[in-house]
Order: sequence, then structure tokens, then C-alpha cells
Amino acid sequence: MTDSDPRDPRGLAPDAPLFAAWLRYTADSRAGRMRPFSIPGHKHRHDLVGDLVQGDVPMLAGLDTMKESLGLLAAAESRAAEAWGTDWARLSVGGSTHANQASVLALGRPGQSVVVSRTLHRSVLLGIVLAGLRPIWVNPEIDPVTGLPGALPARDVATALGENPDACGVLVGDPSYVGTLSDIEALAAAAHDAGVPLVVDAAWAAYFGFSSRVPANALARGADALITSAHKSLPAWSQAALLLARTTRSGGLLDPDRLERGFDASATTSAAGAILASADASRALLQRDGEELVGRLVDLVARARTALSAIDGVEVLSDRPGDGLAVDPAKLVVLLAGTGAHGHAIEDDLLTHGITVEMADRDVLVPLITLADDEAGVDALVETLTDVIARHRGRPRSIRPSAAWSVRAETVVDPREAFFAPHETVAVDAATGRVCAELIAPYPPGVPVLAPGEAISAEALAALHETRADGGRIAYAADPSLATIQVVA
Repeated sequence: MTDSDPRDPRGLAPDAPLFAAWLRYTADSRAGRMRPFSIPGHKHRHDLVGDLVQGDVPMLAGLDTMKESLGLLAAAESRAAEAWGTDWARLSVGGSTHANQASVLALGRPGQSVVVSRTLHRSVLLGIVLAGLRPIWVNPEIDPVTGLPGALPARDVATALGENPDACGVLVGDPSYVGTLSDIEALAAAAHDAGVPLVVDAAWAAYFGFSSRVPANALARGADALITSAHKSLPAWSQAALLLARTTRSGGLLDPDRLERGFDASATTSAAGAILASADASRALLQRDGEELVGRLVDLVARARTALSAIDGVEVLSDRPGDGLAVDPAKLVVLLAGTGAHGHAIEDDLLTHGITVEMADRDVLVPLITLADDEAGVDALVETLTDVIARHRGRPRSIRPSAAWSVRAETVVDPREAFFAPHETVAVDAATGRVCAELIAPYPPGVPVLAPGEAISAEALAALHETRADGGRIAYAADPSLATIQVVA
């Protein structure tokens, strides 16, 4: 295809081999120049289920031959490794969930411990179950002003590593779900002093390192592996993600063969080519135009922060250097407690205006602004949110930290053992002190409050019930009403 192809408005195809293949395939399909006798079963006909199949192309016998004789995926992954400044990269169609679990499978042997930030996504915990590791939880500092998680203290990570010399790695999330930042250099130093790798889940900030307006990516700051979701903040299809690593081939601590096996063990063998092509195109876009586009994103978020913080009672999360709080400059987090308005009511009202937000709980609203937004859209969000807050005002209240950030876990049985152990279902009133057999989390953000192998505390149950009574969703539990809980028999 040429730069003039209207389906490639920025002319990215010459630097994005999977994207170029997708353009060729879909053009040939529309022109009737191909007759596939391979998957997918819809054969690109639109008279069966309509336009649902638009753009769907398999990786094998689609973008490339069934035997991958063109080497397109390897070429795209090599470009991704170069873009993030490392020696190993894989593109995933399973989101950061797949990439997280693949990285955990690459770390250690069953029975070893691993130091983990408690506010990581559920996919990490289930990766620990798959790998048979024992989590040593480290909690981030809770910001007293906002009730949100702040930095993960490097000193606490170093202490955990010192107390668990069998640890095989450190798993952290940075930036956090709400955009707060840790000192990655200090965390990497703590991990490396103990001779283990630092793995960073940066699902929400694929743009880090591609503009002088945002922090460098975690690999450039000392991490050994980086997971990021292209579909969260870049113009990629849902489920597009990347796992990038510095391996022993370039002086790192991760075995590239273990990484390959971990990635392949949990990957589909029928990868969607369109998802991979969108990750490839997004990488090319960042690499070429990141300074401009990410800079504009930061300006859009700053514009929204300024306008929203002018509303009486509204606060927006931003850097407070005096308190050591650092925040992703491209993340918008709106704090509602000072308005007395309830976040769930605000969200419901926004939905009537066709506006969705990434997260809403009682006190916090997270509208996701990305490279695809513009001034008109952000201004419309601010204008509508201003009106909605005015309609729902109440008496200002104190901020109450979410259960996802505040509950402290005690692991008494290894998660894998608890996951596979015989279990029974008990009334919630009889669950305190028992060992949890399931994973329970408010969603979003999907951070577990209870997980397999953990002692069920009265504090955790109270926090979950409070979240549910407040209108929040309880996810992954066998009984979302929380009348019963599954425990190890």
C-alpha cells in the first residue's frame, strides 16, 4: 500500500509490517482477489452476521502464511524491542492479563516467593497461582489527602527481599491505576541488590518514554521487564498488549527462553491479526510522532485539570512535590468528596449524555483521555461534568480510601494450594478466620481484596460489604451478593 491509502492516514505502513499486511489482505478481500480455505469461518462474508466481521484477519494464513514464511510478526516485534530500547519483545492479543501471567511464569520455580505490590491487577495473582509462587505483599503508601495509593516504598521492597532470600523477583505496577508514580530506579536497585529482576506492569502508560513531557519508560529506568496495554492509551484494538524485557543476552536478569515458554504457554494459537497489526501501527505512530501527540495529550489533561479544579469542592490529582506525590501528567483523576456528590450518581448521569468513564466510585472519577481525544471532546466532558456535579451536590464529606487500596492481606496458604484445594461455601458470617478459596475484588480497578490462600478478615469483609452497599460492583466472586464465600474445606 502507499502513503496515500486513506486507511493509513499518517503513512505508517512502511514502518509497520503487520499493519501493511493487514492493509493488503483487507484490500484483496474486498476486491475478491482471494478465496480462503482456512480460518476464520466467516470467510469475510457480510450476509451472515453482518459487519461484525469487518477487519477481522488471522495472523496465520492471513497477515502471514500458515508457516510464517514472511517473518512479519518477528519483524514487528523486533521494531517494538528497538522502540522501547531493549532486546526482547512480544506482541499479545490477550491484553496485559496474558503479558503479566507470562512474565510471572518466567520468574522462578514452584514454591519460591516473589515480592508483589498489593495493588497489582488480579491477573498477576492468577499468574502466581499458575507459577506456584508464594506472594510477599508490599503495600503502597496511602496518600492522606486523597485516600489514593501513592508510591511503593523501595525500602519496604528491600526489607521484604532481605526477609525472603528465596525470592525470585519483584512485581510492581507503575503508574498505578490512578496514575501515581513510584521511584522505579530505587525499586530496580533494591531488586538488583538482591540479584532478582524487577517486572513493571505499566498497563496504563504505553506512551511513557515517547515524549519529553512524560517520564521515561520503566526499562530505561532500570526495570527488567515491562508490560503495557496498547489498547488502553493508544489507538489499538481491544486486547492489544506488549511484553518487553531486558534479558541475559544484553546483561539483564531474565532468561529469554523462559520468557518465550511463559509467553507461548498462555497465548492463543489463533492470534487475531488485526489486533497485532493495530499494536504494530501504534508503536510506529509513537516512535515517529510521539513527541507531538503525547505532548498534546498532556496539554489536554492539563486543560481539563485546570477547568475542573475551578469547580467548588472538586480536586484533581496532581503532583505535590512537598509530600513526595508524583502523578502521570497524562492522567485525569477527579476527586468528588468536597462536592458532596456521589460518584455512582455522577456516572449514571453522564451515561445519559453518552459519556462513559473508566472508573467511578463514591469519591473518585477517572475519565480516560487518550491520544485520540481533542479539545472539543475534552471541553464537552468538562462542561457536562460541571453541570452534573451541580445537580448532585450535597454536604462535603471526608474521603474514604477504597477497599482496593486500604485492606491489608495475610497469606496463610500458598495461592496455588488454596486454588486447587477442596472448598466449601459458607455463610459470610461464618467466614471470618477461614482461608479464602476464591478471588474477590471491587471492579474497577480489579485489585483483589481477598484472594486464594488469604485469611478472611473482618476488615476485608466489612470493606467489601461497604463497597457493595455504596453501589459498587463486586467482581469474580462466586456469590457477588457476598451472602456466601468459598473457603478452603
